[in-house]
This record gives sequence, structure tokens and C-alpha cells, in this order.
Amino acid sequence: MKIALLGYGKMGRYIDRLATEDGDEVVLRIDADNRDTVTVAQLQTADVVIEFSRPDAAVANIEWVLSAGVPVVVGTTGWLEQLPQLTERVTAANGALFWASNFSIGVNIYFSAARQLAAALRGQGYTATIEETHHTEKVDAPSGTALTLAEVVEEVLGHRIPITSHREPDVPGTHVLRLRSPIDTLELAHTAHSREGFARGALAAARWLRERKGVYTMRDLLGTD
Repeated sequence: MKIALLGYGKMGRYIDRLATEDGDEVVLRIDADNRDTVTVAQLQTADVVIEFSRPDAAVANIEWVLSAGVPVVVGTTGWLEQLPQLTERVTAANGALFWASNFSIGVNIYFSAARQLAAALRGQGYTATIEETHHTEKVDAPSGTALTLAEVVEEVLGHRIPITSHREPDVPGTHVLRLRSPIDTLELAHTAHSREGFARGALAAARWLRERKGVYTMRDLLGTD
């Protein structure tokens, strides 16, 4: 698989290393320094683009890749309010977009477990809260993962969930869902030990997306509810 990396920070470099180890070829490494010099023809040498940049750059990056006719996997968070119009753009371009607030396989199984736990406790007097901790370089707060977790549980419980965010050095990502009642408290937690899970999930999504058209998420890849 030929990959273009759009955004070459810590995640981009991590994906680069793992992709090379897996026998894939990274044909382009694009960041703020060379973004304006990369041509559409160069972009089209890739089978798929993996985008990990910044919230303020993600939408323009996605539109650029779609205009080149290349499938794009997006790991940047903080832009989802513009997903409806980008979905229309994907349809109009007959393109392919795979987005996720978190590409970790473990986190996405965690979402499924959270949904099942909330469903089991619905109507039993429980209220939910979320606490998330990330590294100090993370731009958005709450994290995209925390927002997805809240959405998953809110769909079941029917009430808004408060999120508390912390930023500390060298924390890849920790999320804790707490369900409290007057009787007891249940906690469901996920702690990432490194960025490897995110990188491997993004590569799995890229391989899965190559021959598809449309808009997809990790639910489609994993077949979770």
C-alpha cells in the first residue's frame, strides 16, 4: 500500500515507522512546511492519505484530498461540526472518507462496552460523568474520544453527560466513564500506554478503505454496535 501522510507530527511519524515495518511505502510526508508545494499529481501517487493535522486545517485538507480522488483516513479531531457538508462532498466526488475520534481497536471496543453498560443500567437511577486525561500538547478539550464516549452513552441514557478534562505531560490518553446511583458507582476505564494502538488502527482503516466509496467509521471496520 502506498501512503501519503498529511500532518507529520508525533502521530504521523509513528504511523510512518509502523507502515514501513509492515512493508507499506510512504510516498509523501506533508506538513506545514511543504503543504503548498505538493501537487495533486503527487497526491495521486498514493493509494490512501492518512491525515493527522490540526482542527483548523483538517477540513481544508480533507477537501483537497477528495478533489484529488484519493481515499482519506482522518484522525484529527475538533472538526466534526462540519461532517454533514463533508459527507455531501464525499458523495458528490464519489470519494471515500474514514473518520474516527480514536483509531485504537481497544477504545472502540470500549465504546461498545460503554453502550451495553449504559443500556443495562437505564432506568435504574444512574447518572453518568466522564473524566479524560491527555498530554499537554493536545489542542482540543474535551478530547474527541471523550465526546464520542459521551454521545454513545447519551444515546442510551437520554441525558447530557458532563466531561472533565485534564492535561498532563506524557499521557497518551485515559478515559473513565462513571455511572453513579445512591446505591453504588460503576467505573469503566480505558488507558492507552502508547500511541501504537492509534497508529495501527489508522493503518488498518487505510487498508480497509482502499477499495470502498462513502463515509465510514470504526463501527464499520469492526462491526460493533
